[in-house]
Amino acid sequence: MDSLDRLMKCLSRLPGVGRRSAERMAVKLIRDNGTLMADLVAALGDAEKNVSCCSRCGSITGIDADPCRLCVDGGRDDSLLCVVEEPGDIELMERSGAFKGRYHALMGKLSPMRGDGSSDIRIKLLMERVKDESFKEVVLALGTDVEGDSTASFLSELLAKKNIKVSRLAFGLPAGSGISYSDSVTLGKAMSGRTQV
Repeated sequence: MDSLDRLMKCLSRLPGVGRRSAERMAVKLIRDNGTLMADLVAALGDAEKNVSCCSRCGSITGIDADPCRLCVDGGRDDSLLCVVEEPGDIELMERSGAFKGRYHALMGKLSPMRGDGSSDIRIKLLMERVKDESFKEVVLALGTDVEGDSTASFLSELLAKKNIKVSRLAFGLPAGSGISYSDSVTLGKAMSGRTQV
């Protein structure tokens, strides 16, 4: 069945969803006699029309709220910039309550194996922000896997030329994991114990 296969392939492209999970989700949607599927289609349509990523930091925001609430908040520390891999990581950092500066989501990380280079993520925009805004410190809140480490090294070299302090979250995060898998207490401790790169 082409329609079922297409649905399973689409679901399996979501993060954390493997082939077997995608198959179970697709069967559940079909078996539900349309109620769940209709709700999902409506929710996806609504999100497509009303939700986007902030043009400045990359955080999830409403279409009518760009730049996002974090970017326009005058009470945040304009001298600190926290660089994360994905928009969801910003919300995790916010829940920890440990960071009160500005954010920048790269929308990925360097991954030669997947063919993701520096032009595939928001590094150019990051460097423009560093040039145009008055940051004194850039905190690299990237995962501790090989790709996160190589992205952090690459960014450290670029930022070192800009005479800005570069730090990285303390390694209280599990090795081989990203911040999206950590709880707010661990993230708070990691932010407090960050070290200069």
